[in-house]
Amino acid sequence: MKFANEKVSDIQIAYIGGGSMYWAKNLIADLALDGQLSGTIRLYDLDYGKAKNNEKLGNSVSDYPETKSKWAYKAYPTLQEALNGCDFVFISILPGTFEEMESDVHAPEQYGIYQAVGDTTGPGGLLRALRTIPMYVEIAQAIERYSPDAWVFNYTNPMTLCTRTLYEVFPKIKAIGCCHEIFGVQGLLIRMLRDMEGIEGVHRDQVKVNVLGINHFTWIDQATYHNMDLLPMYRKFVDKYYDSGFEHNKDAWVTNTYTAANRVKFDLFRRYGVIAAAGDRHLAEFMPPWYLKDPETVRSWKFGLTTVQSRVEKHAATELFYGKLLSGEEKLPLKTSGEEEVRQLKGLIGLEQFVTNINVPNVGQMKGIPLGAVVETNAVFSANSLRPVYAGELPMEVNNLVLQHTMNQELILKAALQKDKDLAFKAFINDPLVNMDIHDAEVLFDQMMHNTKAYLPGWNI
Repeated sequence: MKFANEKVSDIQIAYIGGGSMYWAKNLIADLALDGQLSGTIRLYDLDYGKAKNNEKLGNSVSDYPETKSKWAYKAYPTLQEALNGCDFVFISILPGTFEEMESDVHAPEQYGIYQAVGDTTGPGGLLRALRTIPMYVEIAQAIERYSPDAWVFNYTNPMTLCTRTLYEVFPKIKAIGCCHEIFGVQGLLIRMLRDMEGIEGVHRDQVKVNVLGINHFTWIDQATYHNMDLLPMYRKFVDKYYDSGFEHNKDAWVTNTYTAANRVKFDLFRRYGVIAAAGDRHLAEFMPPWYLKDPETVRSWKFGLTTVQSRVEKHAATELFYGKLLSGEEKLPLKTSGEEEVRQLKGLIGLEQFVTNINVPNVGQMKGIPLGAVVETNAVFSANSLRPVYAGELPMEVNNLVLQHTMNQELILKAALQKDKDLAFKAFINDPLVNMDIHDAEVLFDQMMHNTKAYLPGWNI
């Protein structure tokens, strides 16, 4: 890297999963719109042709008049070539196809188990983890060998287990798990200030929150705006909108299964007195089937079950648009994604210091959770340094919920590393959504394992 006049050039970033048609577009736009950073994005993907497509797309953006910095995009056929000597590593991969995802999400429905997302916890989250962990073992080993000093940003779900695997395999790795769910609840608090107090123009950075939990099951026990304690106001806000919910656009959840009316979030606040900070679709999956008992119950809480078919249709539309981008028929819209990867890069490079939420192993920043387990709290970003902020401890009744999932994730990791089907089944039935007859659970588990066996070499399936 080269520093001059508050700008940094020749930054080398390896992007594993660099053939993406989704996150890659956001990264290309975010980097192009920042004038302080430039360098090379080394694209690596199991599908080399897709990485070449993003090489073409990324380089085409350099000619846009609104582009503030020029990045070179280059596809590499091997992971070694992409990683060798890089400064940063981004990982965003999809472990499996829609066929495996179909099993993850919909096979449990035969037994009355419903999942809104199916990528983090529940039966689907577990099977996705078993597919993903072996890939992350290989990635961690490659990083240790070819770029041991690089900072690693993980974006793949299940976030906690992916990040935890990196540290299990390469304990000295400098890895963080990045998720935007907290940004969403900060946005909700901004809208609350407008609705309850008529306060306009609040920026997310002005809403300070203390974050505790694990990814997609995060909680906020302190929230302030200009030293104004927001929790008493949030209680009144919850009471005002508990039955109707609160959305950007009324009843948007009816037609968009990727959104929700925040009623699950409001209910959890009434029950526990701290703000549940992830989206309703994720939060519901960590609890017993209070919110996911059946489709009618889901609708009563004003969120949706995101079907795999809807994802297939979204993928087809994205492929069509992506083809137009590559042909030049369409132009990639340059707008910021709302992610923080550019700011995090600047922090670690030394251009600024700031605080945001990330997923890293617990070194004492969160009480009540074992050391070494990956937790989500705030951390200070500064020059080649990441320091977790002491977050304290959740109320015991909430910590017990988080701890249950934390320990089960540790069991899933052990099962995956040892390729132990018996341990994996124990983790399966430990999940609060798997509230079913033990013999039916065995049948369902065997079926789901069989459906994903192509990604589980060495297992006795």
